[in-house]
Amino acid sequence: MKTQSTTLLVIGGGPAGYVAAIRAGQLGVPTVLVEGAALGGTCLNIGCIPSKALIHAADEFEKARHWSNSSAIGIHVDAPRIDLAQTVKWKDGIVSRLTGGVGALLKKNGAQVIAGWATIVDGKTVDVRTPGGDTVRVTCEHLLLATGSTPVELPGLPFGGMVISSTEALAPKTLPRRLVVVGAGYIGLELGTAYRKLGAEVTVVESADRVLPAYDEDLAKPVLTALKKLGVVLHLGCSVQGVSDGGVRVRTAMADEFALPADQVLVAVGRRPRTEGFALESLGLDMAGRAVKVDEQCRTSMRNVWAIGDVTGEPMLAHRGMAQGEMVAEIVAGKRRKFAPAAMPAVCFTDPEVVVVGLSPSQAEAAGMDCISASFPFSANGRAMSIESTDGFVRVVARRDNHLIVGWQAVGRAVSELSAAFSQLIEMGARLEDVGGTIHAHPTLGEAVQEAALRALGHALHI
Repeated sequence: MKTQSTTLLVIGGGPAGYVAAIRAGQLGVPTVLVEGAALGGTCLNIGCIPSKALIHAADEFEKARHWSNSSAIGIHVDAPRIDLAQTVKWKDGIVSRLTGGVGALLKKNGAQVIAGWATIVDGKTVDVRTPGGDTVRVTCEHLLLATGSTPVELPGLPFGGMVISSTEALAPKTLPRRLVVVGAGYIGLELGTAYRKLGAEVTVVESADRVLPAYDEDLAKPVLTALKKLGVVLHLGCSVQGVSDGGVRVRTAMADEFALPADQVLVAVGRRPRTEGFALESLGLDMAGRAVKVDEQCRTSMRNVWAIGDVTGEPMLAHRGMAQGEMVAEIVAGKRRKFAPAAMPAVCFTDPEVVVVGLSPSQAEAAGMDCISASFPFSANGRAMSIESTDGFVRVVARRDNHLIVGWQAVGRAVSELSAAFSQLIEMGARLEDVGGTIHAHPTLGEAVQEAALRALGHALHI
């Protein structure tokens, strides 16, 4: 058995793990990263990046089909068609360039990558089985777990055959005529909307009584309207019981059952931490349910064993894992850090998009805070009108006593691009007067941010 030693050993090459390895390398910490599949993890290979690429392609195709019928702005085209194989090839090209870039950055900063599957021996020893069948034993001073998450599989709908996860949905060989999506959370609605725009008949089944149940109901309403306009069929308050001939069996809240025809069934009911398959249990770490329990520095219950990203539970966001990875690398290098962000953005790339940062009005109330909130609709925003997207709004939540901003929410086209401003404003302790008194470029969607703050102060200008 080959052996080697290092200061920091990272298991998992997703956004959390590779950022930790890059930052550690920058700080001169000898680092080894172990990855069994492809650098970039779920996010770059079968998650965030490919899904946004597919969503973009679907948006452009749907726009072309719209123009083939009628267009208020005077654009007319012949009946468009889509070459799905070329679309997937284009998407794969983006993924390839990004994962190649990750490998180059790791090499540039002196982090060694070992391709293979890790098995934990103890808190300072890991055996890595390489694709060639060899085993490399790596000893370390610090062990960092960044193993990510996997799609949740339903007991009555195991993956295989016509039942697929988001992984298979992002690499379609053909477009199903009828797709049933189980779950109306952000993954199910993002992919369901994309498939509908590509031409599939899409039906969504959700056990809750509304779409995007984890989000504020006011934010979900424009998304619901858009889904209905697209022709997506919704069965809310229902659950899928299993596969039947040519489809699935669905049960209503009243215990009635009916058959729903389907060529493919996409199960998108969430993800769970990846804690199995690499002997994590041998460490006997404290757990928080299925997730590894960590403190504000991402330390586990075992000295010099750390965990970051999805394996530590919700919120399962790539940017959270990246920030944690950077922090752990700096602590290992001797810096003083802790993970205590004032706000963390979450984006749902539906149509329209949804952004939440900080507290909603109901969350602020539940926390015992006396807050004011105000919304500014995109129907009163010139830029939104000029891009034919006036559904949605920007909302601000601030303390009543000192006007300190504690939350932002938005729903509308391209509002994901406002998330950085929302996060910065909360992180820097901005007040309503700071935002209201800042000159915003005209005409932009960002003006709705200023107008929301002004409205909370009682003097919005354009409504």
